[in-house]
Amino acid sequence: MSATSELGRRQLLRHIGTALAAGTVTGIVPAAAQGTTPSASPEPRASFGPLKRVRAGDLEVAYAEAGPADGKPVLLLHGWPYDIHSYAEVAPVLAGAGYRVLIPYLRGYGATRFLTDATPRNGQQAALAHDAVAFLDALKIERTLVAGCDWGARTACILAALWPARCKGLVSVSGYLIGSQQANAMPLPPKAELQWWYQFYFATERGREGYARYTRDFARLIWELASPQWRFDDATFARSALAFDNPDHVAVSIHNYRWRLGLAQGEARFDETERKLAAFPTIAIPTITLEGDANGAPHPEPAAYARKFSGRYEHRTITGGIGHNLPQEAPRAFAQAVVDVDGF
Repeated sequence: MSATSELGRRQLLRHIGTALAAGTVTGIVPAAAQGTTPSASPEPRASFGPLKRVRAGDLEVAYAEAGPADGKPVLLLHGWPYDIHSYAEVAPVLAGAGYRVLIPYLRGYGATRFLTDATPRNGQQAALAHDAVAFLDALKIERTLVAGCDWGARTACILAALWPARCKGLVSVSGYLIGSQQANAMPLPPKAELQWWYQFYFATERGREGYARYTRDFARLIWELASPQWRFDDATFARSALAFDNPDHVAVSIHNYRWRLGLAQGEARFDETERKLAAFPTIAIPTITLEGDANGAPHPEPAAYARKFSGRYEHRTITGGIGHNLPQEAPRAFAQAVVDVDGF
Protein backbone atom coordinates (compact mmCIF):
# COMPACT_ATOMS: atom_id res chain seq x y z
CA MET A 1 0.00 0.00 0.00
CA SER A 2 1.33 3.43 -0.93
CA ALA A 3 1.82 6.19 1.62
CA THR A 4 -0.99 8.15 -0.06
CA SER A 5 -3.37 5.21 0.27
CA GLU A 6 -2.43 4.67 3.91
CA LEU A 7 -3.01 8.35 4.67
CA GLY A 8 -6.39 8.23 2.94
CA ARG A 9 -7.31 5.11 4.87
CA ARG A 10 -6.42 6.73 8.21
CA GLN A 11 -8.40 9.87 7.31
CA LEU A 12 -11.40 7.80 6.29
CA LEU A 13 -11.40 5.64 9.39
CA ARG A 14 -10.89 8.67 11.64
CA HIS A 15 -13.85 10.44 10.01
CA ILE A 16 -16.04 7.37 10.31
CA GLY A 17 -15.18 6.98 13.97
CA THR A 18 -15.87 10.64 14.72
CA ALA A 19 -19.13 10.60 12.81
CA LEU A 20 -20.34 7.43 14.47
CA ALA A 21 -19.50 8.75 17.90
CA ALA A 22 -21.33 11.99 17.20
CA GLY A 23 -24.21 10.32 15.40
CA THR A 24 -23.79 12.69 12.44
CA VAL A 25 -23.50 10.06 9.74
CA THR A 26 -26.25 7.50 9.51
CA GLY A 27 -26.29 4.17 7.78
CA ILE A 28 -22.63 3.31 8.46
CA VAL A 29 -22.26 0.36 10.76
CA PRO A 30 -19.15 -0.67 12.70
CA ALA A 31 -16.64 -2.84 10.89
CA ALA A 32 -17.54 -5.82 13.04
CA ALA A 33 -21.15 -5.60 11.88
CA GLN A 34 -20.88 -4.53 8.23
CA GLY A 35 -20.35 -7.57 6.06
CA THR A 36 -21.92 -9.95 8.57
CA THR A 37 -25.55 -8.87 8.78
CA PRO A 38 -28.10 -7.72 6.18
CA SER A 39 -28.08 -3.94 5.78
CA ALA A 40 -31.07 -2.12 7.22
CA SER A 41 -32.77 1.26 7.13
CA PRO A 42 -34.52 1.56 10.52
CA GLU A 43 -34.90 5.36 10.21
CA PRO A 44 -35.16 7.81 7.30
CA ARG A 45 -31.73 8.93 6.20
CA ALA A 46 -30.73 12.59 5.94
CA SER A 47 -30.97 13.98 2.44
CA PHE A 48 -28.47 16.22 0.68
CA GLY A 49 -28.56 19.97 1.07
CA PRO A 50 -29.66 22.32 -1.71
CA LEU A 51 -28.79 21.02 -5.15
CA LYS A 52 -26.54 22.86 -7.58
CA ARG A 53 -27.23 23.20 -11.30
CA VAL A 54 -25.03 23.54 -14.35
CA ARG A 55 -25.66 23.54 -18.10
CA ALA A 56 -23.76 20.63 -19.61
CA GLY A 57 -24.27 19.34 -23.14
CA ASP A 58 -27.95 18.55 -23.72
CA LEU A 59 -28.90 19.09 -20.09
CA GLU A 60 -29.23 21.36 -17.16
CA VAL A 61 -27.80 18.95 -14.63
CA ALA A 62 -28.92 19.03 -11.01
CA TYR A 63 -26.26 17.66 -8.71
CA ALA A 64 -25.28 17.30 -5.09
CA GLU A 65 -21.84 18.40 -3.98
CA ALA A 66 -20.00 17.74 -0.73
CA GLY A 67 -16.52 18.34 0.59
CA PRO A 68 -13.94 21.07 0.04
CA ALA A 69 -14.09 22.92 -3.29
CA ASP A 70 -10.35 22.37 -3.75
CA GLY A 71 -10.49 18.69 -2.84
CA LYS A 72 -9.65 15.88 -5.23
CA PRO A 73 -12.85 15.32 -7.29
CA VAL A 74 -14.88 12.12 -7.14
CA LEU A 75 -17.73 11.61 -9.62
CA LEU A 76 -20.42 9.23 -8.29
CA LEU A 77 -22.99 7.95 -10.79
CA HIS A 78 -26.30 6.33 -9.85
CA GLY A 79 -28.34 3.74 -11.70
CA TRP A 80 -31.89 2.62 -12.49
CA PRO A 81 -34.25 2.74 -10.69
CA TYR A 82 -32.25 4.58 -8.03
CA ASP A 83 -31.05 8.15 -7.61
CA ILE A 84 -28.35 10.27 -6.01
CA HIS A 85 -29.35 8.98 -2.55
CA SER A 86 -27.51 5.76 -3.35
CA TYR A 87 -24.56 7.86 -2.14
CA ALA A 88 -26.19 9.70 0.77
CA GLU A 89 -24.02 7.84 3.28
CA VAL A 90 -20.94 7.60 1.03
CA ALA A 91 -20.69 11.34 0.37
CA PRO A 92 -20.10 12.59 3.94
CA VAL A 93 -17.42 9.98 4.50
CA LEU A 94 -15.50 10.93 1.36
CA ALA A 95 -16.05 14.64 2.03
CA GLY A 96 -14.66 14.18 5.53
CA ALA A 97 -11.58 12.58 4.02
CA GLY A 98 -11.01 15.70 1.92
CA TYR A 99 -12.58 14.77 -1.40
CA ARG A 100 -14.82 17.00 -3.51
CA VAL A 101 -17.80 14.71 -4.10
CA LEU A 102 -20.05 15.30 -7.13
CA ILE A 103 -23.28 13.34 -7.60
CA PRO A 104 -25.36 14.30 -10.64
CA TYR A 105 -28.90 13.22 -11.39
CA LEU A 106 -28.79 11.33 -14.69
CA ARG A 107 -30.94 12.42 -17.62
CA GLY A 108 -34.53 11.53 -16.79
CA TYR A 109 -34.04 11.75 -13.02
CA GLY A 110 -34.69 14.30 -10.33
CA ALA A 111 -34.27 17.94 -11.24
CA THR A 112 -32.06 17.31 -14.29
CA ARG A 113 -33.77 18.61 -17.43
CA PHE A 114 -33.19 18.64 -21.18
CA LEU A 115 -32.48 22.11 -22.50
CA THR A 116 -34.82 21.71 -25.48
CA ASP A 117 -37.84 19.62 -26.41
CA ALA A 118 -36.13 18.74 -29.69
CA THR A 119 -33.48 16.55 -28.05
CA PRO A 120 -34.39 12.85 -28.24
CA ARG A 121 -35.08 11.30 -24.85
CA ASN A 122 -32.30 8.85 -25.53
CA GLY A 123 -31.14 6.32 -22.96
CA GLN A 124 -28.38 4.56 -24.89
CA GLN A 125 -25.10 4.00 -23.10
CA ALA A 126 -23.13 6.45 -25.25
CA ALA A 127 -25.56 9.28 -24.52
CA LEU A 128 -25.14 8.83 -20.77
CA ALA A 129 -21.36 8.72 -21.12
CA HIS A 130 -21.28 11.93 -23.15
CA ASP A 131 -23.50 13.52 -20.49
CA ALA A 132 -20.86 12.68 -17.88
CA VAL A 133 -18.04 14.14 -19.96
CA ALA A 134 -20.07 17.30 -20.59
CA PHE A 135 -20.70 17.58 -16.85
CA LEU A 136 -16.98 17.40 -16.10
CA ASP A 137 -16.28 19.95 -18.83
CA ALA A 138 -18.91 22.33 -17.47
CA LEU A 139 -17.29 22.20 -14.03
CA LYS A 140 -13.82 22.50 -15.58
CA ILE A 141 -12.69 19.23 -14.04
CA GLU A 142 -9.86 17.72 -16.04
CA ARG A 143 -9.36 14.52 -14.05
CA THR A 144 -11.46 12.71 -11.47
CA LEU A 145 -11.97 9.49 -9.63
CA VAL A 146 -15.13 7.90 -11.05
CA ALA A 147 -17.38 5.35 -9.40
CA GLY A 148 -20.81 3.93 -10.04
CA CYS A 149 -23.44 1.24 -9.69
CA ASP A 150 -25.86 -0.19 -12.29
CA TRP A 151 -26.26 2.33 -15.17
CA GLY A 152 -23.74 4.46 -13.32
CA ALA A 153 -21.16 1.67 -13.29
CA ARG A 154 -21.59 1.20 -17.04
CA THR A 155 -21.06 4.92 -17.60
CA ALA A 156 -18.04 4.92 -15.28
CA CYS A 157 -16.53 2.00 -17.21
CA ILE A 158 -17.07 3.83 -20.51
CA LEU A 159 -15.34 6.95 -19.19
CA ALA A 160 -12.42 4.84 -17.98
CA ALA A 161 -12.16 2.99 -21.30
CA LEU A 162 -12.63 5.85 -23.79
CA TRP A 163 -11.53 8.90 -21.77
CA PRO A 164 -8.77 7.43 -19.56
CA ALA A 165 -6.94 10.76 -19.31
CA ARG A 166 -9.97 12.15 -17.49
CA CYS A 167 -10.06 9.35 -14.90
CA LYS A 168 -7.59 8.80 -12.07
CA GLY A 169 -9.23 5.60 -10.87
CA LEU A 170 -12.41 3.54 -11.22
CA VAL A 171 -14.73 1.81 -8.75
CA SER A 172 -17.37 -0.26 -10.51
CA VAL A 173 -20.08 -2.35 -8.89
CA SER A 174 -20.56 -5.62 -10.82
CA GLY A 175 -17.43 -5.05 -12.84
CA TYR A 176 -17.14 -4.47 -16.58
CA LEU A 177 -20.58 -3.51 -17.86
CA ILE A 178 -19.89 -2.06 -21.32
CA GLY A 179 -22.36 -3.61 -23.79
CA SER A 180 -23.37 -3.59 -27.42
CA GLN A 181 -26.51 -4.24 -29.43
CA GLN A 182 -24.75 -7.09 -31.22
CA ALA A 183 -23.83 -8.83 -27.99
CA ASN A 184 -27.33 -8.28 -26.60
CA ALA A 185 -28.79 -10.03 -29.65
CA MET A 186 -27.33 -13.34 -28.48
CA PRO A 187 -29.79 -15.50 -26.53
CA LEU A 188 -29.01 -16.52 -22.97
CA PRO A 189 -29.92 -19.71 -21.10
CA PRO A 190 -33.54 -19.63 -19.88
CA LYS A 191 -32.72 -18.92 -16.24
CA ALA A 192 -30.58 -15.96 -17.26
CA GLU A 193 -33.30 -14.65 -19.58
CA LEU A 194 -35.79 -14.86 -16.72
CA GLN A 195 -33.76 -12.31 -14.76
CA TRP A 196 -34.26 -9.84 -17.61
CA TRP A 197 -38.06 -10.12 -17.57
CA TYR A 198 -38.53 -6.35 -17.31
CA GLN A 199 -36.39 -5.75 -20.39
CA PHE A 200 -38.81 -7.81 -22.46
CA TYR A 201 -41.79 -6.16 -20.77
CA PHE A 202 -40.42 -2.74 -21.70
CA ALA A 203 -40.13 -3.88 -25.31
CA THR A 204 -43.93 -3.77 -25.56
CA GLU A 205 -46.29 -0.82 -25.53
CA ARG A 206 -48.09 -2.48 -22.64
CA GLY A 207 -44.80 -2.38 -20.77
CA ARG A 208 -44.23 1.28 -21.51
CA GLU A 209 -47.73 2.15 -20.36
CA GLY A 210 -47.39 -0.09 -17.33
CA TYR A 211 -44.16 1.57 -16.25
CA ALA A 212 -45.67 5.01 -16.78
CA ARG A 213 -48.75 4.13 -14.73
CA TYR A 214 -47.04 2.20 -11.94
CA THR A 215 -43.56 3.75 -11.86
CA ARG A 216 -43.11 3.71 -8.10
CA ASP A 217 -44.60 0.25 -7.64
CA PHE A 218 -42.35 -1.04 -10.40
CA ALA A 219 -39.22 0.58 -8.97
CA ARG A 220 -39.93 -0.75 -5.50
CA LEU A 221 -40.32 -4.27 -6.89
CA ILE A 222 -36.94 -3.96 -8.61
CA TRP A 223 -35.37 -2.79 -5.35
CA GLU A 224 -36.79 -5.82 -3.55
CA LEU A 225 -35.75 -8.32 -6.22
CA ALA A 226 -32.28 -6.85 -6.74
CA SER A 227 -31.51 -6.60 -3.00
CA PRO A 228 -33.53 -9.35 -1.32
CA GLN A 229 -31.90 -8.87 2.09
CA TRP A 230 -31.89 -5.06 2.17
CA ARG A 231 -34.36 -3.94 4.84
CA PHE A 232 -35.04 -0.46 3.51
CA ASP A 233 -38.08 1.33 4.92
CA ASP A 234 -40.85 3.32 3.25
CA ALA A 235 -39.20 6.67 3.90
CA THR A 236 -35.92 5.56 2.32
CA PHE A 237 -37.70 4.44 -0.83
CA ALA A 238 -39.97 7.49 -0.97
CA ARG A 239 -36.98 9.82 -0.81
CA SER A 240 -35.52 8.28 -3.98
CA ALA A 241 -38.88 7.78 -5.69
CA LEU A 242 -39.27 11.54 -6.04
CA ALA A 243 -36.57 11.35 -8.72
CA PHE A 244 -38.87 9.26 -10.92
CA ASP A 245 -41.35 12.14 -11.19
CA ASN A 246 -39.03 13.69 -13.78
CA PRO A 247 -41.12 14.22 -16.96
CA ASP A 248 -38.53 12.38 -19.07
CA HIS A 249 -37.95 9.44 -16.74
CA VAL A 250 -40.22 6.94 -18.47
CA ALA A 251 -39.08 7.86 -21.98
CA VAL A 252 -35.36 7.60 -21.10
CA SER A 253 -35.82 4.34 -19.18
CA ILE A 254 -37.83 2.63 -21.92
CA HIS A 255 -35.45 3.80 -24.64
CA ASN A 256 -32.46 2.45 -22.70
CA TYR A 257 -33.80 -1.09 -22.63
CA ARG A 258 -35.28 -1.03 -26.12
CA TRP A 259 -32.00 0.27 -27.52
CA ARG A 260 -30.12 -2.60 -25.90
CA LEU A 261 -32.26 -5.09 -27.82
CA GLY A 262 -32.00 -3.19 -31.10
CA LEU A 263 -35.68 -2.23 -30.93
CA ALA A 264 -35.01 1.51 -30.79
CA GLN A 265 -32.50 3.57 -32.72
CA GLY A 266 -29.74 5.56 -31.14
CA GLU A 267 -28.53 8.92 -32.38
CA ALA A 268 -26.11 9.10 -35.28
CA ARG A 269 -23.84 11.46 -33.36
CA PHE A 270 -23.04 8.61 -30.97
CA ASP A 271 -22.33 5.98 -33.65
CA GLU A 272 -18.55 6.33 -33.41
CA THR A 273 -18.65 5.97 -29.63
CA GLU A 274 -20.81 2.85 -29.93
CA ARG A 275 -18.46 1.42 -32.55
CA LYS A 276 -15.59 1.73 -30.09
CA LEU A 277 -17.63 0.23 -27.26
CA ALA A 278 -18.71 -2.73 -29.40
CA ALA A 279 -15.04 -3.75 -29.50
CA PHE A 280 -15.18 -4.04 -25.68
CA PRO A 281 -12.05 -2.00 -24.98
CA THR A 282 -9.90 -2.88 -22.01
CA ILE A 283 -9.60 -0.50 -19.06
CA ALA A 284 -6.05 0.41 -18.12
CA ILE A 285 -6.57 2.83 -15.23
CA PRO A 286 -6.43 1.57 -11.62
CA THR A 287 -9.69 -0.21 -10.81
CA ILE A 288 -11.49 -1.87 -7.93
CA THR A 289 -14.63 -3.83 -8.75
CA LEU A 290 -17.19 -4.65 -6.08
CA GLU A 291 -19.96 -7.21 -5.80
CA GLY A 292 -22.49 -7.88 -3.09
CA ASP A 293 -22.91 -11.47 -1.99
CA ALA A 294 -26.72 -11.19 -2.29
CA ASN A 295 -27.08 -9.35 -5.60
CA GLY A 296 -30.40 -10.43 -7.07
CA ALA A 297 -30.06 -8.45 -10.30
CA PRO A 298 -28.49 -9.83 -13.48
CA HIS A 299 -24.73 -9.50 -13.19
CA PRO A 300 -21.62 -11.22 -14.55
CA GLU A 301 -19.32 -13.32 -12.43
CA PRO A 302 -16.04 -11.57 -11.50
CA ALA A 303 -13.96 -14.18 -13.33
CA ALA A 304 -15.76 -13.29 -16.56
CA TYR A 305 -14.48 -9.73 -16.64
CA ALA A 306 -11.17 -9.72 -14.73
CA ARG A 307 -9.12 -9.66 -17.94
CA LYS A 308 -10.88 -6.52 -19.14
CA PHE A 309 -8.82 -4.56 -16.60
CA SER A 310 -5.22 -4.35 -17.77
CA GLY A 311 -3.92 -1.94 -15.13
CA ARG A 312 -3.68 -2.40 -11.40
CA TYR A 313 -6.85 -4.23 -10.44
CA GLU A 314 -8.59 -5.72 -7.44
CA HIS A 315 -11.99 -7.33 -6.93
CA ARG A 316 -13.83 -7.32 -3.61
CA THR A 317 -16.93 -9.30 -2.69
CA ILE A 318 -18.86 -7.54 0.08
CA THR A 319 -20.54 -10.05 2.36
CA GLY A 320 -23.43 -9.83 4.76
CA GLY A 321 -26.48 -9.92 2.49
CA ILE A 322 -25.44 -6.97 0.31
CA GLY A 323 -27.50 -6.62 -2.84
CA HIS A 324 -27.43 -4.66 -6.06
CA ASN A 325 -27.51 -1.11 -4.65
CA LEU A 326 -24.17 -1.66 -2.96
CA PRO A 327 -23.23 1.99 -2.23
CA GLN A 328 -26.39 2.50 -0.18
CA GLU A 329 -26.32 -0.93 1.45
CA ALA A 330 -22.58 -0.96 2.27
CA PRO A 331 -21.49 2.70 2.17
CA ARG A 332 -18.33 2.25 4.19
CA ALA A 333 -17.04 -0.51 1.91
CA PHE A 334 -17.81 1.59 -1.16
CA ALA A 335 -16.13 4.70 0.24
CA GLN A 336 -13.11 2.65 1.26
CA ALA A 337 -12.76 1.35 -2.29
CA VAL A 338 -12.71 4.91 -3.63
CA VAL A 339 -9.97 5.90 -1.17
CA ASP A 340 -7.98 2.75 -1.90
CA VAL A 341 -8.11 3.05 -5.68
CA ASP A 342 -6.93 6.64 -5.31
CA GLY A 343 -3.82 5.26 -3.64
CA PHE A 344 -3.04 2.64 -6.26
